[in-house]
Amino acid sequence: MGASKQVRARAERLRQELEHHNRRYYVLDDPEIDDAAYDRLFRELVELEEEHEELKSPDSPTQRVGAAPLPEFAEVRHRAPMLSLANAFEEDEVRAFDKRVRDALGVESVEYAAEPKFDGLAISLSYRKGVFVQGATRGDGATGEDVTPNLRTVRAIPLRLPKGHDTDDLEVRGEVLFYKADFEKLNARQREAEEKVFANPRNAAAGSLRLLDSSITARRPLRFFAYGVGIAANSRWKSHSEMLDRLSGMGFPVARERSVARGVDELLEFYGGIQRKREKLPYAIDGVVYKVNRLDWQEKLGFVSRAPRFAIAHKYPAEEQTTEVLKIEVQVGRTGVLTPVARLKPVEVGGVTVTNATLHTEDELRRKDVWAGDLVIVRRAGDVIPEVVGVHKQGPRRSDERFVMPDQCPVCQSPVVRLPGEAATRCTGGLYCRAQRKQAILHFVGRRAMDIEGVGEKLVEQLVDRDLIESPADLYRLEKETLAGLERMAEKSAQNVVDSIQRSRSMDLARFVFAMGIPGVGEEVARILARHFGSLRALLGADWPALAAQKETLRRENAKRKRKGEAPVEVPLEGIGPEIMESLDKFVHETHNRKVIASLVDPERGVAVRDAAMAAAPLAGKTFVLTGTLAGMSRDEARALIEAQGHKVTGSVSKNTDYVVAGAEAGSKLEQARSLGIAVIDEDGLLQLLGKR
Repeated sequence: MGASKQVRARAERLRQELEHHNRRYYVLDDPEIDDAAYDRLFRELVELEEEHEELKSPDSPTQRVGAAPLPEFAEVRHRAPMLSLANAFEEDEVRAFDKRVRDALGVESVEYAAEPKFDGLAISLSYRKGVFVQGATRGDGATGEDVTPNLRTVRAIPLRLPKGHDTDDLEVRGEVLFYKADFEKLNARQREAEEKVFANPRNAAAGSLRLLDSSITARRPLRFFAYGVGIAANSRWKSHSEMLDRLSGMGFPVARERSVARGVDELLEFYGGIQRKREKLPYAIDGVVYKVNRLDWQEKLGFVSRAPRFAIAHKYPAEEQTTEVLKIEVQVGRTGVLTPVARLKPVEVGGVTVTNATLHTEDELRRKDVWAGDLVIVRRAGDVIPEVVGVHKQGPRRSDERFVMPDQCPVCQSPVVRLPGEAATRCTGGLYCRAQRKQAILHFVGRRAMDIEGVGEKLVEQLVDRDLIESPADLYRLEKETLAGLERMAEKSAQNVVDSIQRSRSMDLARFVFAMGIPGVGEEVARILARHFGSLRALLGADWPALAAQKETLRRENAKRKRKGEAPVEVPLEGIGPEIMESLDKFVHETHNRKVIASLVDPERGVAVRDAAMAAAPLAGKTFVLTGTLAGMSRDEARALIEAQGHKVTGSVSKNTDYVVAGAEAGSKLEQARSLGIAVIDEDGLLQLLGKR
């Protein structure tokens, strides 16, 4: 027999009361009842739901206790990318950021939303009709992990939102973290149980959220703070501060220490004020974040590469400690750079035990005058990378123990060189050097490069150490039987790797160029090169010194035209400076690199690199903006399709936009396009326009 009307009403009242008390405790830090009273209400609701199964619902507070262990996490593609922020460490960098924003907007002064930068794990929370339906980690920004069961256990996260036009389809972005006091209690329990002790609150939060058994996560006092939204289909907010106020009204915790500041001086005043109270805050922070407050201005500023132009993180100086340098060694990086590294007597810096610290370059080591045996000051640069700040007290310093950069690579014994104008010393061994070979191959197979799944660090180590591959080209000659004979590689795993390698045999030019790992050539530069040259053959045959001279001539010409009020002429390869052009010139003319590329594009056993369309294409040179959710492809896939035909994709609508591609739940960009009279097409229209239908 089903539950009576009175029982249903009582269950609903209990849910409302429990969520009210969750908000008082976790959001407002102002509880109205003690733990025992809360537990009595909770137990009553559990009993009602167990007696009447139909009363159970995913938004009930009883769902916070955890579910059965998962076999693995599913992938979640973010509807809007979860981008990282550019960093500023000095006052001048903040002033430069403000100037860039003002210049781009053409205004004298800008209002910013300022808030603490939480040191936790970034997540997204999706709500449909006001009910929490999915939560995901940031992942690589485009794709994260589905950790919904674990996030349901976090009591600071509302499972149901109040009814409103802006809660029907909402994706909230924020940070999961531990309060400092809760972290200390957790570690005390871990020690008592003789289990793993966490290095810092951030690691503990990340580890807790990625547990396959959410019932364990439920026993850990995780917190959540919202700092923005990814999707807000029906919102009417005009500013970031208004958005945060509304999120707070919905029941999300937001930072109390947030403020609205006008101009750089008020930003720096906010930075100093938070720094003075940093140690007293209940949670760990590593800086503050400044965001242009007006949302329409955020839209106008858009994004550069993988970061927004309208925001920046202003980091605090890292914690510093003193320890002894045991010896100085050299590490060889993916691009062949030799980096001196101090091996240290273990010391805890910012909650992490540090045993190695970079000395960056030989010049930097000389400037700091670091010797083995010295007591040095160590910090975690950006609270991440350990580095030696300077010498605290000199050691014995015998002349025969002075560090000297080797004249041979410590890994492959190839000669090393230091080119004029460069601070770095490089190994000339290229892909023959094992140190470079492993990292170059890992870069080559990466998600945003050739996207070869299953080829991770452990497998690459075995392949290189056993001399099964010497360059990325050798991946395409691997057979299932060879892979199946390696550690942790069963026949099915080996077949999956072979299948993934086969899928990568056809690749667009931009991704292939990025996969090469050319120093200075990231994803955006690779896209510019693909659009300009159109084919790998044209890129490899480029006269880089002549192109550099041409760019410089055209820049001078445009400077004259600007003074005369004339329209500028187009400069080729805009966004690629002389240093990158020099790097490209050296890379493509190095004999070994030409051999590897020739082997990679071998017609019978290699990769078919798809040419990018050139200016001769009917629509070449058009500017597109993507908005909303496309049914048949992701935004990244749509962008690649558009750019492969020589067009450009931007993040904001302007009078220079030719087409706006609108998917489901398109937002303000669609309205802006209509107001400017810009052509709006759907996914089918895009495919027809590009000749794909």
